Amino acid sequence: MGGQAVRAVGQGERERPAVWSRGFGLFFTARSVSMLGSAMVPIATALGVGGLGYGPTGVGLALAAWMAPVALLILFGGVFADRFTPRRMMIGADVVRVVTQALLASLFVFGTPTLWQVLVISAINGAAAAMYQPGVASTIPRVARDVQRANATLRVSESIMMLVGPGVAGAVAGFVNVGVVFALDAVGFAISATCLLLMRLPPGSPVVAEESMWRNLRGGWLEFRSRTWMWSVILVWIIFGATLFGPLIPLGSVLIGGRLGDQAYGLVMSASGAGTILGGLLAMRVRPARPLMAGAIGMFGFALEPLTIAIGAPLGVLMAGHVVGGVGWAFWSVMWATSIQTQVPPEALNRVTAYEVGGSTLAVPVGQVLAGPLAGVFGARETLAVSAVVAVCGCVCLLLVPAVRRLRRVAEVVPA
Repeated sequence: MGGQAVRAVGQGERERPAVWSRGFGLFFTARSVSMLGSAMVPIATALGVGGLGYGPTGVGLALAAWMAPVALLILFGGVFADRFTPRRMMIGADVVRVVTQALLASLFVFGTPTLWQVLVISAINGAAAAMYQPGVASTIPRVARDVQRANATLRVSESIMMLVGPGVAGAVAGFVNVGVVFALDAVGFAISATCLLLMRLPPGSPVVAEESMWRNLRGGWLEFRSRTWMWSVILVWIIFGATLFGPLIPLGSVLIGGRLGDQAYGLVMSASGAGTILGGLLAMRVRPARPLMAGAIGMFGFALEPLTIAIGAPLGVLMAGHVVGGVGWAFWSVMWATSIQTQVPPEALNRVTAYEVGGSTLAVPVGQVLAGPLAGVFGARETLAVSAVVAVCGCVCLLLVPAVRRLRRVAEVVPA
């Protein structure tokens, strides 16, 4: 336990395309349409709940109702993926979300939903996402030999969807009805489930069924804990979630929108999205021998996002800073995902991913909730200035951890 995993590539895999196999094409389509829906739904939720008269509090509750089940249930999603296979769990999660999003669409199109109905449906969607997410990491190495390039390709697609989705949601909600956005999301999940159903995967790790759920959770924890590079990063990300990622959007939208207008804030967010596309393209080309060290260096650029907002920079400087921040974030994301998928043994990957995702996202809602009170006490600009300092200090801490700095790329081993 705790050793490095080396991918062995046999003759059959060598003949398979490095990335664009049939399986990866189907998986790419499934993830792309799902991410388009994920980009549209928060906007539709905010517009729909706000339009019902529940105000910012209702919008916050609706978004939190989705996030809370993800944080609470994702560990069980990793165990269930081991028991029932990741593909079955992802298909099941997509089917559940087809039903819930179709129900939410009908409530908005044919009537006026109450807040509790929106909260319940959002919570079910969050629970489905918790069952879906752990299987993503273990599926990528099974559909693509070049894991880093596959991750980078998916990152570019996800960035494009996140760039396009909010605009599509706003246009559809404004010209037709917000319920149609949820209907489109339901169609996207149906396409995703169909693509996953059509995938033909090579044999994976045997299904775990003989051990109890708590023993499986403990096994995943031991695998996670045994890797200093992994839990060190998650500790930094917990701090980032509360002090950097959480406050950035609530305070950034107020500061930029109040000073330059809502259109300017949209342009700044588009610049960040464009940066993530560039970062994904960069990760397709650059293959550092020490991926986490390279990723941590790239993450220094992310500090420019809160910094440019805090100093009240002009629009051009704001957009440039967010482009650099997006590049750094996307490059780190690819290096991190590739390291996990190649360093962790396949039989433990689903459960380890659950711990990693849970730890990475756990503190973000805390930061979102605390952003307003902290800004009220210290000032919004001052709070984001601290966020920028935290970003720099966190990257320095990553580089000071030998296990993070020295982690080397896992090379494919092709037997003679």
